[in-house]
Amino acid sequence: MTQIPVQQLGRTLQIEILRHNPRDPDSVPHLQTFEVEEADAMTLFIALNEIRETQDPSLQFDFVCRAGICGSCGMIINGRPGLACRTLTHQLPQRITLAPLPAFELIGDLSVNTGKWMRGMSERLETWVHRQDLEQSDLDSLEAPMEPQLAEQLYELERCIECGCCIAACGTAQMREDFVGAVGLNQITRFRLDPRDERSDAQFYELVGDETGVFGCMTLLGCEDMCPKDLPLATQIAFLRRRMVMAG
Repeated sequence: MTQIPVQQLGRTLQIEILRHNPRDPDSVPHLQTFEVEEADAMTLFIALNEIRETQDPSLQFDFVCRAGICGSCGMIINGRPGLACRTLTHQLPQRITLAPLPAFELIGDLSVNTGKWMRGMSERLETWVHRQDLEQSDLDSLEAPMEPQLAEQLYELERCIECGCCIAACGTAQMREDFVGAVGLNQITRFRLDPRDERSDAQFYELVGDETGVFGCMTLLGCEDMCPKDLPLATQIAFLRRRMVMAG
C-alpha cells in the first residue's frame, strides 16, 4: 500500500459530504462542506461527531464500537472505501470528500443498510454449520476439539467484520446486484474448511459456481486492497476456483 504523507497539524479541514435523504421527496443529492479545526490524533469519526454535535444534528452516519470491529462506519473517503473510526485526518489532504458506500440501500447521507445486504447473502449461501439428523445429545460434538492449524485458518476467515468495503470496491458488485462478493465467498470458504459441516463439495459449489459467485470475480483485487482487516480475500477466491476445477 502506498504510504500517505503525514500532513501538518493545526489545519482547518474542509469536509465535503454527499447529502441525501431518500425518504424525503424534496431531498436532492448534493455536496455540503463543513469546516472543522483539526486536533491531534483526530479520526474522521471524531470529526463527523463534531459536525453533528456543533453544526448540523441532521447529519446521518453510523458507528457502534469506534475501534474498527463492528464495521458500521464504512464510507467512501476521497474515492476509496474505508472505516471512519480507523482513518486519521492527518493522513488525508485538507479537503476531504465523503460519500456513502455504493451497492447498499441508502438510509441517509453516509448511512447505508449493510445489514440487510449481508443477511440476504448469508441466507442465500446458508452460512451456518450443516449437520444431518443432529440430536440434542450430539450438540457437544459441535464444540469438539480440532487441530490448532485448522482452528487458526478458520479464525483468520472469521475476522471479517462485514463492513461492506470489499463490496464497494468490487467492479462486479457494482454491475450485478446478485453477486455475493468477496465477503460471501470468504464465508463459503470458511464453512468448506469446517470439518463439522457435512455438506458435499457439490453442494457448496452449487451455491457459488457461477457468475453470481466465484466466476463473477474479475480479479481486480479491489476487495483485498480495501479490506480494513487485510484479509486475503483474493486468495480465498482462487482457492475456491482451484477446488472446483479439481472436483471436475
